[in-house]
Amino acid sequence: MSQDYNSQTFKNLLQRLQEESWQLELLISGFAIFGLFTVYEPLSIALAESKQDHNSYKTVISLVATVSCAILIFNLILHVLLRGLWIGALGLRYVSGDIDYEKLNYSQKFTSYLKKKVGSFDKYIATLENYCSIIFAISFLLIFYVLAITFTILTIIFIATFIISNDWLPWWISKGIGLPLMLFVCLGMLITFIDFVTLGWLKKYKWISRIYFPVYKVFSFITLSFLYRPIVYNFLDHKFGRRLSLVLVPFYILILVLASFEYQTSNYISNDLDSSDIIANIENYEDQLNDKKQFTGNVSIPSKVITNSYLKVFVLYYETIENSIFDFNPSLKPKEDLRGLYNEATRTSKLSRDNSQDSIRRKYIQTFNSIYSIQIDSMTNDSEFVLTQNFRNELGFETYINLDSLSEGKHLLNVKRTQITGTDTTQIHLSRLPFWYFPN
Repeated sequence: MSQDYNSQTFKNLLQRLQEESWQLELLISGFAIFGLFTVYEPLSIALAESKQDHNSYKTVISLVATVSCAILIFNLILHVLLRGLWIGALGLRYVSGDIDYEKLNYSQKFTSYLKKKVGSFDKYIATLENYCSIIFAISFLLIFYVLAITFTILTIIFIATFIISNDWLPWWISKGIGLPLMLFVCLGMLITFIDFVTLGWLKKYKWISRIYFPVYKVFSFITLSFLYRPIVYNFLDHKFGRRLSLVLVPFYILILVLASFEYQTSNYISNDLDSSDIIANIENYEDQLNDKKQFTGNVSIPSKVITNSYLKVFVLYYETIENSIFDFNPSLKPKEDLRGLYNEATRTSKLSRDNSQDSIRRKYIQTFNSIYSIQIDSMTNDSEFVLTQNFRNELGFETYINLDSLSEGKHLLNVKRTQITGTDTTQIHLSRLPFWYFPN
């Protein structure tokens, strides 16, 4: 079976499949575009949520999935449009045949120019066919390129986090091995990128190729290029494929640049300004967060207008809060940090041991309460936060403030956080939210 690809029967089968592949291309493109448009919005929301939660692992996965989805949507729509143009050209050729420049009765200058630049209608159809086939193939190849970039960056992060910055490893491993390894990966990434954008220039010269070969082998594994290498070299050994590859790289860069442009309507105001005594951002008011694309701010209250005699204040939890708690109470810092990726079975056993340590959790919440304070206008209010979840099931800390002595009208809620900067302890404004108090 391994030698079947050399048989004439198999070659005839491939030839027949090549001639009929446009039907499969259109079918796959149609279903893929529909599915990609369906999942693009949930992926975008997942990416925004991961950034809101400061979850680096989920952010990487969501970002790769969103970028891959966007690339496929653009390429496949372009493929369908060109394939539709190709089918239209075929139908027109059936009706009118090739272009008859003599019947157009143009002047000799224009006739000569059009024959040279436009040429045969069959050549136009063949060119469209080449574009369609290559764009369809390269659409999925680009996903592997995105994965290659992602895995290279993750390799650098892995070396920096788990080798160089690992306090558990001896110095000769963390620094003696980690630093040279980091240098090799960074230089190798740069060299591999140069070889990629020059379409294999480093492989063409004997002495350079010998130096580059070990780097090529290592990055072949890191970037998973062994999975798609035959397609890449099939592009590069074809003149048309090389030209298209050279055109597509700057074309995608141009798309990224154009997509980054936004229109600004004011010199001073926009809809993403943080709340203050003169700004009320909807991310800080729970009754305004009806859209899944809108996320809770660091601090939130039920509404801009408070009619009850109390005010609920919710502080969203994120990972750096725990770092601040450890700074103020080092005794809470565990010997083994459980944050980050985990195995479900291992995590369950560890949490079951921690369930008996309720006193540590009490110290954790007490430390949080000593760090965070609440002011309404210039008056500091007694607050006792408890751990809970908000209406969106987001983890955080919640407290209630008595408003009986508050006058009607506009007020400013100020949530402050104490932090250690070097040898000094300072208070910073975490959030300042305006609200209006009109009791029933």
